[in-house]
Amino acid sequence: MMLPTHAVIGLALAAPLVVLAPELAPAALAGGLLGGIVPDLDLYSGHRKTLHFPTGYLVAVLPTAVVAALVPQPAVVASLFFLVGAAAHCQMDRFGGGLELRPWEGGSERAVYDHVRGEWRRPKRWIPYDGSPRDLLLLSTVAIPLLVVLEAPFRLVVGLALLVGGVYVGLRRRLAAIAPIVFGLVPEALSEYVPDRYRN
Repeated sequence: MMLPTHAVIGLALAAPLVVLAPELAPAALAGGLLGGIVPDLDLYSGHRKTLHFPTGYLVAVLPTAVVAALVPQPAVVASLFFLVGAAAHCQMDRFGGGLELRPWEGGSERAVYDHVRGEWRRPKRWIPYDGSPRDLLLLSTVAIPLLVVLEAPFRLVVGLALLVGGVYVGLRRRLAAIAPIVFGLVPEALSEYVPDRYRN
């Protein structure tokens, strides 16, 4: 799934605290947002492997939740929702397409790397690929209620996610067509940093 969808779902997971514990909601929302985003910082270095830990994040949630229940401080709550957002991100990547430039072709069986099992988990393709119309539908379904519930600055983040997501969906297939051309212009000294999927 596309990054705006991951970001908004990270926010949505923390949104109940707006009602349940409003004093902790900003920390929870910031943590959930970052947790939804951070795993994709490995986009150009072992994407869906380097910062994706589908089992590790889940395992870390339980003890952190216990600590947050005992010590309900903003930093602890932010850490908890960071882990929740990151765990959701990694699980959601399994529901999408494979790790390839044109995932609508269904040529890759790599969704996300499971470090515990030492193997790639297969894509389920419930959301056919990142930037698909179904991805935008999921983003919109989660984002629109958040626009009502959240206040600034998080409402602005949700609005930007909708805007960026809509533009990305409109351009997704075109971007896949031009990526090999653009990355083919990268100087030789930097070409080793270009992921293989962008070369063809």
